Amino acid sequence: MDEEGHRVTLNIYDLSQGLARQLSTAFLGKAIEAIWHTGIVVYGNEYYFGGGIQHAPAASTPYGTPMKVVELGVTHIPQDVFEGYLEEISPRYTAATYSLLTHNCNNFSNEVAQFLVGATIPDYILQLPNEVMNSPMGHMMLPMIQQLEATLRAGAVPQAPQFRPSSVAQVVQPVTSINNSNSTSSDTSSKESEKQSSSNDVDTHQKTLNKEVPPAVQPAAGVADPLGNARNKVQEEIAREFATLMASGTLRASEAAALATRRVMERYGHLNAAS
Repeated sequence: MDEEGHRVTLNIYDLSQGLARQLSTAFLGKAIEAIWHTGIVVYGNEYYFGGGIQHAPAASTPYGTPMKVVELGVTHIPQDVFEGYLEEISPRYTAATYSLLTHNCNNFSNEVAQFLVGATIPDYILQLPNEVMNSPMGHMMLPMIQQLEATLRAGAVPQAPQFRPSSVAQVVQPVTSINNSNSTSSDTSSKESEKQSSSNDVDTHQKTLNKEVPPAVQPAAGVADPLGNARNKVQEEIAREFATLMASGTLRASEAAALATRRVMERYGHLNAAS
């Protein structure tokens, strides 16, 4: 045992990059502070679990600056003994065994903390998966969770996940027909013009929505979409809501996209709560 001892801290990051705090009430029906990622800092390195057990010099991991740093204690275990321990548990912490809900970086940090100082990491971090999945709209988050899981299995740092409707519903304005034999040619031309205008409007809304809201998170490759038609229905409703808001001419595209998503998610949240 090292008589001098080594300080052990827990670095805490938010994988959602602030989106969980901003959107969780609308999406889940309850407030979630963050989607936590943690790493153990000791011996001048940070140890964490993503695509296997990884380490990097302290303050130099791809996750940037931690949101929080928690003091866990002081360990007297030599570094070579600790690294031998990591080799022993490494078969349980591989890319293939990674699960964002049940076997993740926080479970790794918790086990390592107990080995080093006999302490656990904060319970609110370990309980986050249950908190999310037990929320009114928790299962709506499964595609996002699966994408984060696939990204972390590859050892990469996820970008901020977003929800984007896959298409904008086409809204065709009714065309008033004028029964006048002398205006048949003019009427036909007017209809064609209006159809072209409607098509252009839809294209414009689609391009605007694509620009304002990044691509939707899709299930990991080879994983069946658990929401199926239900998710498509929600996306279509958001698209229609967005088109309606844009037609009012009172909101910027970014405001319309955010408001459309919130309205539809709140509507589904109320239905879920009522049932």
